[in-house]
Amino acid sequence: MSFFDDEIALNATGAGKFSGVVSPSWNIGIVPNGGYMACLAASALAKQIPQHPDPVSFTVHYLRPGEADVPLEIDAQILRSGASLSTGRATLTQQGKPRLEVLAAFGNLGVNPQTVATILPPKILPPEQCMTRSSEAQGVTLPIMQRLDILLNPDEFGGGQNAVGKAQITGWLRFKDGRAPDALSLLLFSDSFPPAIFGLLGMVGWVPTIELTVHVRRRPAPGWILGQFRTHDLADGRMIEDGALWDSTGALVAQSRQLAMLRRKE
Repeated sequence: MSFFDDEIALNATGAGKFSGVVSPSWNIGIVPNGGYMACLAASALAKQIPQHPDPVSFTVHYLRPGEADVPLEIDAQILRSGASLSTGRATLTQQGKPRLEVLAAFGNLGVNPQTVATILPPKILPPEQCMTRSSEAQGVTLPIMQRLDILLNPDEFGGGQNAVGKAQITGWLRFKDGRAPDALSLLLFSDSFPPAIFGLLGMVGWVPTIELTVHVRRRPAPGWILGQFRTHDLADGRMIEDGALWDSTGALVAQSRQLAMLRRKE
């Protein structure tokens, strides 16, 4: 079992009820990564619909930050189970406070479905020529780098206060322990890069997610995942970031959009 599988493991405590602990190994600073938190809720839903193991449309609202090394409870209910899709909702709670609320559709995705139109992957340097996401460059501790290899296009992310003039970030990622990517892990990968707005403004503050939606298009092939994320709009302290992920064959495997707040440093 990989670190990821071990650290999203849950115990069934009743009908639609699960318990577990939020691992500190996926933190950004002192806060658990939002994509990791989403995977905990997704795991609870998937356990109840084995015929539909793959998240297809996954929307999560973050009500308050999670807490690392703190027990969790998940209330996960299947709202409808059909022939090709099942829809469910889940609430993740810690210390009596709801941390996130999920509404999601699950199905059974193929690796190479028939494709009529798609988004082609961007051109990027190979992984060995990209820069590692680092605590020093970003100015915050990154325990998540114990679990993931995240390599960034050096032309788009300078780190610190170094803006490069474009709210875009492109890079490679994979599990550090060699675990192959799957549909569930794409929820994590859609929220594992530094915010794209840092390329335009530099490291100006904290960017907590309000809402994240991921559409998973197909199961990824083994190997590196390529991601590209862009922010087109920042107004009144809130921003929208659009993202896409491609697998090692160049197939589009997920698209995402998130609404986040930009809390500038004092």
